[in-house]
Amino acid sequence: MEKLTTMVTGNNAVMRKAMLDALSLPAFILFFTMMGFGSLARGAGFSAEMSALSSLLIWGLPGQLAMVELTATGQGIIAIVFACSLANARFLPMVVSFVPAMSRGRSGLGGMLLDAQLLSINSWAVCLREFPGIESEFRHRYYLTFASSILLAAVIGTLVGYHGSVLLPAVMMLGLIFISPLFFALVLLGVAGRAERFSMILGCATISIAHTLFPSVDLLIAGIVGGSVGFAVGRSWKSGHGR
Repeated sequence: MEKLTTMVTGNNAVMRKAMLDALSLPAFILFFTMMGFGSLARGAGFSAEMSALSSLLIWGLPGQLAMVELTATGQGIIAIVFACSLANARFLPMVVSFVPAMSRGRSGLGGMLLDAQLLSINSWAVCLREFPGIESEFRHRYYLTFASSILLAAVIGTLVGYHGSVLLPAVMMLGLIFISPLFFALVLLGVAGRAERFSMILGCATISIAHTLFPSVDLLIAGIVGGSVGFAVGRSWKSGHGR
């Protein structure tokens, strides 16, 4: 006898689920991660308002770190904007893969741009995991509620880290930055596909070699070379054992 899966439906139920999913872990992960960024931004001479706005508008830690580092070294605005845009370019394929899964969203250009702006790695991963259990017409509401909740946590964490950086050792504050990437890596390792797991593991294993040989593009090499080879190995393993 097949087990029937109860779909979450209704505005209140969907919003409650989205907030509970956000508060279960992702919001706290981002809160503590952005505390580290707030501390770093203060050390680079940013104001509290500018630090919070960068979390709100850039909404991507690699881009925010690039902004802080380039500003500290005296780079011009064009170089900073280009670096932030390049660091967050990874969101383009994420948006392309995410919109069809969300089913019904906004129809206007402004609304779609707002949806794209709210997207982050955490909301992308969690929403794709939870969407199969949510009625298609309520998936957009779930996404907006979840994404807004973790974004608010990130902005608050930035301000707490900015003003609280004098209370904790600098090494501890900066170490908080690595919590979010670690959490996302654990989320990806939980996917069902063997190829995806091989891609993640081999990509992580490649980073130390890439950093030693090509430190300026180590992440790019680890992602393209290690990730692609791992994915190919996983696919070949699957086809070989599926015969």
